[in-house]
This record gives sequence, C-alpha cells and structure tokens, in this order.
Amino acid sequence: MTVHIRADALRDFCAEAFEHVGCSFEEARRVAASLVDANLTGHDSHGVIRMPRYLDWVRSGDIVPGRTIERLVDTPVIAVVDGRSGFGQTVAPQAVDLGVEKAKAMGLAAISLRNAGHVGRVGEWAERAAAAGLISIHFVNARGSLLVAPFGGFERRLSTAPFCIGVPREDAPPVVLDFATSLVAEGKVNVASRGGKPLPPDALIGPDGALSGDPALLYGPLTPEGPRNAALGAGAIRAFGGHKGSGLALLCELLGGSLTGNGATGPGRKFANGMFSLYVDPNQVEPAHVFDSDMTRYLDWFRQARTLPGEAILTPGEPERSARARRGEQGVPLPGEAWASIVAAARSVGVKRGVPSPLSGTKL
Repeated sequence: MTVHIRADALRDFCAEAFEHVGCSFEEARRVAASLVDANLTGHDSHGVIRMPRYLDWVRSGDIVPGRTIERLVDTPVIAVVDGRSGFGQTVAPQAVDLGVEKAKAMGLAAISLRNAGHVGRVGEWAERAAAAGLISIHFVNARGSLLVAPFGGFERRLSTAPFCIGVPREDAPPVVLDFATSLVAEGKVNVASRGGKPLPPDALIGPDGALSGDPALLYGPLTPEGPRNAALGAGAIRAFGGHKGSGLALLCELLGGSLTGNGATGPGRKFANGMFSLYVDPNQVEPAHVFDSDMTRYLDWFRQARTLPGEAILTPGEPERSARARRGEQGVPLPGEAWASIVAAARSVGVKRGVPSPLSGTKL
C-alpha cells in the first residue's frame, strides 16, 4: 500500500518532531523542508524516510542541533570548515554560501567541509550555488558508513560516496547531475525494505559472490517497523558502472574524506559527512559570455537525437523537475510501512498533533 501526503502537511509534521529534540523553529523547518524536497524531486532515498534515523542521531549525540561552522583555514580562495556535528541541512548551506562568496570575489573557490551530519540530497547544494550563477562540483563521503563493495570484491570498503555537479543557465533551470557512486543509494534499499520500489536484482552482492535484490542481504532479518541496521547484514551494495564507478567512489572517499580531514570511511568510525566542493564563476572564466548560448545550442541538439522506442532523452535535473511538479500536485508517495515508521518516530519524541491525512485517488 502506498499513501500520498500533502507536502506542506508532511513538512509541518516532521518539523514538529525535530523541534521536540532541540531544534529551533527555523532549523526544524529547514531540515524538514530539505527532506520533503528530496521526496518531491523523486529522491525518496534522501527524503522523510530518514527522519527516524535523524532523530536517533540527535538522541545519541551524533547530531547536535543549532551548530554553525567553524573556520579552520580561511584564505581568499580556500576555506576549511568544521560542521561540529551539526545537521547537514544547517552546516552545508553555510559552507556553500562561503564558497559562493569567495568565488564571486576571486572567480574560483575550494571549500572543505568536515564533521557534518548527513547533508541530504547533494543536488540541493548544487542548486543553491547555481541560483547564485556558479558552477559547483562536490565530492562527498560518509565516514563510518561501510556499505559498498569495490569492483571485483564482495567485502564492504566504501560509503555510497555521492558525486554532484551543478551548472547554471541564464533564464533556464540549471543542469544538475547528482548520484551515489553505488549502484543504488542506501536509502533506496531502506525504501525497498519497507514496501517501496524493489531493487534491481543485481544491486547487492553476498559473501558468496551471488547477486541479489533482497534488502535483507544488507540489513539482516526485517520487521515492518523495526530499525534498519546495515551492520546486521552479510552483504554489500555494488558500485555502479563496474570499475569506473568504483574508481569514482574511491576518489570521493579520498577527496571528500581524506582531504577534508573528515577521514575516509572505515570500521568503528563515527558517522559524519565530508564534502570537498569547487565553485567556479563562469563569467570570470569565459569573459566573452558565449558559455550560456553555446550550452543552449548544444543541449537542444543533444535532445534531438533519435530515441529508442518508449524512451526520451533528458538532461540532468529534468526528471527532478518533472517529479516535483507531479508530486506537488498529487502528494508525496510513501510506502505504508515507511509512513508507519515515520509516525512512530514522531510519537516517540512527543509529537501529539494529528497525523496528516493521506490524499485519495492518486497514483505514483
């Protein structure tokens, strides 16, 4: 069963839960809005299904509400900042805004963020930079998250290691490429484990080398409302694209982890996101100002390629915009089990408001 919840009602419900664990009104709404926006764009793996885990991290002290970044290195072009275990949705935009400020002044900036809580959908931060007219490139790792097997192996050695690039356009939505370097994001395994979209049959690999789409291989035995703990599973997620995806994941660990000072992932390490980001002002790199017009010409020609039956050629960011329009009207679709776990988590921290009523007559 799938329920559809209005986005504004879902934001309010999740925000109240975050207030109950110590977030200010503004921070609670910012975190909730970020999660719901991930759902609206079709990235359910980074949406409200993560709310119960965020609440657990606050209660355990792994995330601390109300943090601001600490600047450890600050030059005209480079900044190294510590998120101090703050919500990713609080400290990541602070780091992005710092990169925008420096790149606007110097044409180029590099920002190294360490010790951030889960930063959510990385494309949100590329969109933030693009709204300011800047190209951005992001390498992200998750210290302490061991989920992915490198190409040719079956033991976990990598986090899902997201990679993202955002390119602004004049009078048009940006081009935003945003993906986990694993074949599927861990959140998609979580969604599938709660009755959502099934995994591809080759998304996971077991200790015997056999491929599978069964979420229990990653989490161990499953119960409808029980937590999802990847430490209890025997298998791993596969890297996407064979040796190419595995190599890009390794670089995300080295740049987002080792270079930032966050630390590449490994067993027994406390969870934190690291993000190494580059910001480029195209107006200073290409002073003749033909970048946007040539990009428009090429994108139009790119889309005009002949397609296979039933297929369409899309540029990065188009599926998200389409999903946002559809889900904004029809509501955010959530598997029934996932919705039950979200409601239970909210109740566990003292939320007493009525549960938002599902919309009726809608489809995915």
